[in-house]
Amino acid sequence: QVQLVESGGGLVQPGGSLRLSCAAAGNIFSIRIRGWYRQAPGKQRELVASVTNSGSTAYADSVKGRFTISTDNVKNPVYLQMNSLKPEDTAVYYCYAYTGWTSWGPGTQVTVSS
Repeated sequence: QVQLVESGGGLVQPGGSLRLSCAAAGNIFSIRIRGWYRQAPGKQRELVASVTNSGSTAYADSVKGRFTISTDNVKNPVYLQMNSLKPEDTAVYYCYAYTGWTSWGPGTQVTVSS
């Protein structure tokens, strides 16, 4: 089991930036993939970005060129740099880790509004 904790959410104006962080503890040596999902009110949870233990990254089309996922190693803290934020980026952002099972953080609220 992997325990995850997110931080860095908040309120930001359109066009602004935020950086989310996700720390992991527990069975971290089994982690293969880390990443971020988000869920807006009334919508399904969607994958935002992911990074594998070989360093391969993937992004949702809606965030390509604006968001960047980074980490030194999937066992270490993972970051999501979010630039040029839009109101439609408003959601609860969840960090996850995949070991063969998926573990989730409790989520952090990101609100983009003027």
